[in-house]
Amino acid sequence: MLATNTDTNGDRRIQRISLALPTRVESKVNGSYGWDEVTRLNDVSAFGAAFNLHRPIKRGRLVCMTIPLPRQLRCYDYLEPQYKVWGLVRRCIAVDGTDNSENYAIGVAFIGKEPPPGYKENPARLYEITEKNEQNLWKVREASANPDESDLPKDCRRHSRFQIPIGLTLEIVDEDGKSLASEPTVTENVSLSGAAVFTTLDAEIGSFVRVKSEQYNVSIISIIRGKRTGKDGISRFHIEFIDRFFPLDGIE
Repeated sequence: MLATNTDTNGDRRIQRISLALPTRVESKVNGSYGWDEVTRLNDVSAFGAAFNLHRPIKRGRLVCMTIPLPRQLRCYDYLEPQYKVWGLVRRCIAVDGTDNSENYAIGVAFIGKEPPPGYKENPARLYEITEKNEQNLWKVREASANPDESDLPKDCRRHSRFQIPIGLTLEIVDEDGKSLASEPTVTENVSLSGAAVFTTLDAEIGSFVRVKSEQYNVSIISIIRGKRTGKDGISRFHIEFIDRFFPLDGIE
């Protein structure tokens, strides 16, 4: 017998079934670069799923999932061998892995067969849930830059930024990971999923960088999401960490 859970959603009770189905999860970092990982579901319903990955995904990001989902849990493509569905990341928390590697527990809400308009032009944008559509899948809209998340559990909120200087080495890298330029620097602020970093390097938005910290014994592939010059005349890169969170244990 399949193990089940029930979640309350308004007046509707959603049955979540523990099915360890193989699943391919795909995510776009920018217009030309993405990654995919094969995992197994922890549980699933017609409207969402939970699974673990070896890399984090920011809350509000969209992913595409391919699953051999039973017909009774689908909202379309009932006869296809694989069910391809887009999901909105609602939860991403670090968990202990069985193989001593980093693992993240991911929870997604299914939004349908296609991503929303504008996603392909800017896959880095973040979204939030609004309501359900005629198929009972979730509708989304582009998320506010500063949403009110006071009513959300801590592990479902966006990550707080800490105004602390952390010494780093910042390397501009190509898509093969080859270093093109580097410099020692410090953060202006930092969170689990990104940072603002003082810099004298010349790089465009969308460029890849490697962030290294001897203090935290970490090396993280990241991407430049923005850049600005402060009132002090010093340039900053606003970067998003891609392949892992920054280890801020003890600071939060």
